Amino acid sequence: MKAGENRTYQFLGYTLDLETGEFHDLLEKSTVHGDGSAKNIAALLVHYSLAKETPKTGNLVKFKDLPGGYAFEHAFTQRAVNPIAQFFGNNPDELVEAAKLFGGKRLDYGDVSVEIPALEGIPIVFILWAAKEFPAEANLLFDESTSCFLDTESLAVLGELATRRLLKSRSILMEKTR
Repeated sequence: MKAGENRTYQFLGYTLDLETGEFHDLLEKSTVHGDGSAKNIAALLVHYSLAKETPKTGNLVKFKDLPGGYAFEHAFTQRAVNPIAQFFGNNPDELVEAAKLFGGKRLDYGDVSVEIPALEGIPIVFILWAAKEFPAEANLLFDESTSCFLDTESLAVLGELATRRLLKSRSILMEKTR
């Protein structure tokens, strides 16, 4: 690392100090210690660090359409997709506000959608159809280039982590309004 270079890497409301290895949660305003969650994130970042930079294609795909995604689809839906519908389905604008806390931007899919910059080069698009006449539904889409960065199992972990971070953001926003 050269003098003057940025020595931190930010993603999903976390900051990793590349020099010291300190890991901070910007949403919680705390240091992340070596619990199971931190170890999973560290393993994910190690896999990601080995990837070659690949340009986005602009083609969004469902998780099941990633290489081998069908094998993890049910678990992915339960852990990453359904919580979005469950927690944001009655108030979809909360999804947009929660996403803004770590760089998300609004898109024009479904009733509400956001793109989260999960890791550099790996955006995740969350689409929500609000609860109206039918129960809320959600989906997560990836740029088809994401499989060049991470294997599908790691992308499942990343999608679940992004969902957990959105739920944490929602919780923080709700506390501020009380």
